[in-house]
Amino acid sequence: MTMQLFRVALVLVLTVLAGATAAQSVDRQFRTWLANDLWPEAQRRGISQATFNAAFTGVSPNLKLPDLVLPSEARPRGSVQHQAEFRAPAAYFKHVGGVVSGGRARLQRLQPALAAIEQRYGVPRGILLAIWGRESGFGGAKIPHDAFEVLGTKAFLATRKAMFREEVLAALEVVEKRGVAARAMRSSWAGAMGQPQFMPTSYLKYAVDGDGDGRADIWGSEADTLASIANYLAQHGWVKGRDWGFEVTVPDSVSCTLEGPDRGRRIADWQALGVRRVGGKAFPAHELRGEGFLMMPAGRFGPAFIVTPNFYRLKDYNESDLYALFVGHAGDRIMYGNAEFAGAWRPVSGFNRADVAALQRGLERLGHDVGGADGLAGFKTRRSIGAWQEKNGGQARCFPEIDTMRNLK
Repeated sequence: MTMQLFRVALVLVLTVLAGATAAQSVDRQFRTWLANDLWPEAQRRGISQATFNAAFTGVSPNLKLPDLVLPSEARPRGSVQHQAEFRAPAAYFKHVGGVVSGGRARLQRLQPALAAIEQRYGVPRGILLAIWGRESGFGGAKIPHDAFEVLGTKAFLATRKAMFREEVLAALEVVEKRGVAARAMRSSWAGAMGQPQFMPTSYLKYAVDGDGDGRADIWGSEADTLASIANYLAQHGWVKGRDWGFEVTVPDSVSCTLEGPDRGRRIADWQALGVRRVGGKAFPAHELRGEGFLMMPAGRFGPAFIVTPNFYRLKDYNESDLYALFVGHAGDRIMYGNAEFAGAWRPVSGFNRADVAALQRGLERLGHDVGGADGLAGFKTRRSIGAWQEKNGGQARCFPEIDTMRNLK
């Protein structure tokens, strides 16, 4: 072996040893934290020693998880980078067909359970199937992590320790009071559990028995999973009898700056402004009297929608316009065989999230509320872009563009 190769090998060995030593140190600190900090709090909340031991025996911190701050490090590991490519909304819907076909395949087989759940909670079965398919591939997706490994690690080391502390304590309560075995609690890397991907606090509030066996098994029971999703939406205010929304055409005379949940008006009033459902369809008569909201996830570069308050109940499940649109659209296609969106997603690219964040900061300097400079184009950012474009003599397009960025940086 040459001296150069020897030095390289020595560096590698020392790096591995240093990493192992650091991991052992973190593990010792984790054990001290469990015994002196988390256990006393768990005990005060009625958790038994047996439950606590069952949850954490053999569990060590998983240092591969994102958003951790190790004692010897200043910055989070695996945090989201603004240098990531900015993705146009069209990419989000690439796999909607799989959810649609999977939902249709289960409609008939699960008809009795779906009918009973829909009758009880008022949430359409297409919506339930779409969420189930989106969250866990109808239970087929691998749920790779031990929930206590994830939640314990994050409560000890994550950037949001307080939040995960509540979640790991809730998970202990699931074992203590709901009779779920600790090792049966499988989760995502973020701690979301089972087929509906509930955090432990959500499990305690919304998980229900849908198959009559006395347990709320969101890991193994299809009926429990569907009933729990329905209960979640109902408890958040799902309005029985109303749709989630409708794809529409928006004339140039209606500005995209009118978008947002704080700028609603009766659907009849939107219709009077010239907004029409696609394909020549009429709005249902009972919907005309209800409040609707303009939603244009790609501004003038993609399809447009009039959504109802139920759209925002879907956002309660996952705080994303595109998630709620995916679920509503997939639910319609599952139930009615509807086609893909009538409006085309036009390509918008050539920049990254850091560019969008710079654009947002430029708008903030001018007094616009963009909802935070996070590099994501939420509705506040979209309509702020449009307002700036109109003020400067252009047509509002309400979506990030290269020229707009250059002028606002």
